[in-house]
Amino acid sequence: MSSQLFEAIEHLGKEKGIEKEVLLEALEAALISAYKKNFKSATNVRVDLDEESGTMRVFSRKTVVEIVEDSQQELSMEEAKKIDPNYELEDVIEVEVTPKDFGRIAAQAAKQVVTQRVREAERGVIFSEYADREEDVMTGIIQRKDSRFVYVNLGKIEAKLSEQEQMPSEQYNIHDRIKVYVTKVENTSKGPQIYISRSHPGLLKRLFEMEVPEIYEGIVEIKSVAREAGDRSKISVYAPDPEIDPVGSCVGQKGQRVQAIVNELKGEKIDIVEWSEDPIVYVSNALSPSKVVDVLVDEEEKATTVIVPDYQLSLAIGKRGQNARLAAKLTGWKIDIKSESEALEQGLITVKTDDVSSDVEEDLFD
Repeated sequence: MSSQLFEAIEHLGKEKGIEKEVLLEALEAALISAYKKNFKSATNVRVDLDEESGTMRVFSRKTVVEIVEDSQQELSMEEAKKIDPNYELEDVIEVEVTPKDFGRIAAQAAKQVVTQRVREAERGVIFSEYADREEDVMTGIIQRKDSRFVYVNLGKIEAKLSEQEQMPSEQYNIHDRIKVYVTKVENTSKGPQIYISRSHPGLLKRLFEMEVPEIYEGIVEIKSVAREAGDRSKISVYAPDPEIDPVGSCVGQKGQRVQAIVNELKGEKIDIVEWSEDPIVYVSNALSPSKVVDVLVDEEEKATTVIVPDYQLSLAIGKRGQNARLAAKLTGWKIDIKSESEALEQGLITVKTDDVSSDVEEDLFD
């Protein structure tokens, strides 16, 4: 075997980013396989590769025994003593069995196995590169579509965007450039598989981290995200420093920051509310843009009854119950919304007055 083979392996390793030792191990395994297949000889063999001389030798490994039952794997004591008088029972002797034309046969047989190992090693490199990108946002280009997936090229790999992870209001066209959220990276028998999403709440969170420096720097924290992709979302934010306005930081000057995210999500409406450890304040904020008169809290059930002005009832509930549903998901509290008139009838409040409602609202947010 010429030194050209070793030079080719070294070049291949550098080109593919694979360690040379990995390829040499693959070559050894391929040569052993080729020897066993083509010569139907000893099953217990070892291949010695010498990079300096560019040679290859095959050794049969045989155990020294008193009575030989398998000549391919055993050697008698008498024969062993001829090789070296110091051999004893159970010693393992290596005998060179390299055929004259083995280099040509082995090279042909090894090609397919080495190619396979190279492919596996390449997959390992790609998996390692993308494994750390779970729960991250990447930009890709739509390559193709079928009935189940939209396939997005992320550079060295094609990711799968399933129908369930697509935004209902969004069209996906070949060659479109889109931002996607990486939900899962798997190393399967078919190679690395990356699953992505456009509807995951994590996409909204990451987009805010990218767009709002205060969030990226940790000055403002994202506490919770509730999303109905393509339609409307709510996000709660908090700033430990009372001098910082968390909502204002996310909205940006003239709404530029939040508008950039809205544009990326193709017009999805986004409500940004301030988080509070007080459920009364937090639930009231979460029901924005509706005004709130009062919030009755049941700590044991983690449930709230929210009372709103009669004219605000439909706004608080939202179209198809969306505003209330998102607020409940955002806060983690059950929310039952009642109008002032209904609350009066049920004895939940004792007086109804539009003047008082504004005072209560001010108390809630103080």
